[in-house]
Amino acid sequence: MAAALTPASAAGAKLPSIEGGEEALGVVSRAESSNILIVDDRLDKRVVFRTILEELQQNIVTASSGEEALRWLLDNDCAVILLDVNMPGMDGLETAELIRSRRKSAHTPIIFITAFADEMHTARGYSLGAVDYILSPVVPNVLRSKVKALVQLHQLNAELKRRADERVALAREQAARAIAEESQRRASFLAESTQIMASSLDVDTLLERAASLVLPTLADFAAVVLLNDDGTVRGRSAAAVAAWPAWLAEREGDLERLLGEQRAAAIAHGMPVSCERLTAAPGPAGELHVFPLITRGRARGTLALAFGPSERRLEGADLELAESMAGRAASALDNCLLYEEIQRADRRKNEFLATLSHELRNPLAPMRTALHMLKSGTYDPQRGRSLLETMDRQVAQMTRLVDDLLDISRITRGAIELRREALDVCAEVRHALESCRASLEAGRHQVVVDIPADPIRLYADRVRLQQILENIILNAVKYTEPGGRIEIAARAEGADVVIRVTDNGIGISPDKLAQVFDLFVQVDESPDRIRKGLGIGLALVRDLVRRHGGTAEAHSEGLGHGSTFVIRLPATSDDLSADDNDVRAADTQSAAPPAQAEARRVLVVDDNVDAAETLVMMMQLLGQTTQQAHDGKAALEVAARFKPQIVVMDIGLPGLSGYEVVRRMRAELGMRESYIVALSGYGSEEDRRKSMEAGFDTHFVKPLDPSSLPQILAAAARGTAADPVL
Repeated sequence: MAAALTPASAAGAKLPSIEGGEEALGVVSRAESSNILIVDDRLDKRVVFRTILEELQQNIVTASSGEEALRWLLDNDCAVILLDVNMPGMDGLETAELIRSRRKSAHTPIIFITAFADEMHTARGYSLGAVDYILSPVVPNVLRSKVKALVQLHQLNAELKRRADERVALAREQAARAIAEESQRRASFLAESTQIMASSLDVDTLLERAASLVLPTLADFAAVVLLNDDGTVRGRSAAAVAAWPAWLAEREGDLERLLGEQRAAAIAHGMPVSCERLTAAPGPAGELHVFPLITRGRARGTLALAFGPSERRLEGADLELAESMAGRAASALDNCLLYEEIQRADRRKNEFLATLSHELRNPLAPMRTALHMLKSGTYDPQRGRSLLETMDRQVAQMTRLVDDLLDISRITRGAIELRREALDVCAEVRHALESCRASLEAGRHQVVVDIPADPIRLYADRVRLQQILENIILNAVKYTEPGGRIEIAARAEGADVVIRVTDNGIGISPDKLAQVFDLFVQVDESPDRIRKGLGIGLALVRDLVRRHGGTAEAHSEGLGHGSTFVIRLPATSDDLSADDNDVRAADTQSAAPPAQAEARRVLVVDDNVDAAETLVMMMQLLGQTTQQAHDGKAALEVAARFKPQIVVMDIGLPGLSGYEVVRRMRAELGMRESYIVALSGYGSEEDRRKSMEAGFDTHFVKPLDPSSLPQILAAAARGTAADPVL
């Protein structure tokens, strides 16, 4: 099959169509056929050569000049080129030189055809890569045989290249399949490991499973270590392949020392560390990797992987897999630790509820007994006063308990607000001791007070400072045996005021020392002491001290060696503090009793009938004219008729709330000059703000202290807000 290329035009020739032609380049495609390029300026010679070579059944391409041949070779290749040496313009030798200069056709065999050949042309032709010289006229069989051999060689090379490409493609496919299978294996390993580690929330079980999971996939030996907050080892689990003990021989101690060193390095830097030995020389060769188990920003343990008998190394994808495994083990351990925290919190909650039940029942027994005796009427006046004092003490105890619970709630909600004023710490210490006198006397404790004669200035919240002092003193009373010694000292140290309370009581064990200020924690969990408190007093102390910008610390040499609590608060600055006389005057004024109030019309509104009636009786004892109502609608009706000058009203009323009632009293009944007091079980700053916006003049938290009533009456007379007791 033959094709011919005619000469190009001067403006840029296009290759002619195939003689007999189907292709634009004169090439008839044939499967498994090679191209044979004939370049000769004479048409008759091209026809002869084509006729001779048609028996080979290859693609025959003809070109009439070197330029046309070069253009065709830009996009095609061929098995052999038959090139006439003597052509006008670009001769065969020049054409061959350009063919050889192109990378694509540099190795294509060239057979020169010429009518004559001298040694110079022959030498140059062979230097240009000619494989043969054939003199014209050619012998058909000779030409056909030589071309056939070159065609077969070309096809053989093409077949070899095709097979090589197939082998490369097959190798690539196998490699890709191996990578995919390995990736799938790793993914399955991680998924299975994660599922196994997540199947238990017990720390010891997880440690054991995590160590055995990585064998033998990732290591010959694995060890998982979990640390306590103080850095000591809480738990450890190790696993190894069967050949490990014999391979390690007698060098186990050396390995343990190396593990400790590498574990400390990994924990200190928070990054994996590795070592290319397992024991000191001349021990067996091996490799050790230690990964920190980081949870919530802290290294809580390590995963150690070692290689020995298998002579493997941890690198590449396996190293990434090990790091991922360490991360998942850390997450699983964190879940276990969080579960333990939840369990501890739940136990504390249950203990707290049991203790709260006990503490609430304790005062009720003597109160019920005293009430029974008072109702019977069979008692003398002296016994009656004693019964009333008993009830007063028990009510005070319950009030303190409820106040502490409310304060804990306020702390949790962030609703504690300090009302600072100039104070004398020495006077506040004396007041706190007076409040705790009954408990101190009941325990027959020896109390040593070490405070200076001159005032110690402090700018703080008086009520909260009393809470701090009383809780610290009562804590010492609780954990000191009867007849023990309690020391209270206060000093100004530089820019701080330091208060120390020291006792010779049962002391604090080292493992409990860091927890004494935690909520619901009982230092002594023995049955005879656990019922003596709720475990919230010291938590209140720590929070209140922090809100004052100070610190609270506990010190103890251990059980049986007593304890010392140190409260450090910022002292009063000169621009905020009053002088000594002002501090003493403020203390004196706060203790002065209120003057007797003139009679006024007072309306008490509370849906708790008992609470309303007792408050009415107290107001009547203070010389006031009273009326009462028990819901919002009745309150408006009574107010319209009674024209009260003072209203003490519960906010949580049925039907109309206290907020709505006070708005209607101000707007509809014209009670703009009346002094209206809000009573509520809630006392946050937000609660007080809502009361003021609704139209109340002041806000008190239930239960209302009867000693606050003269203060309310005096504030109503002045037209100012009374200082609420929180």
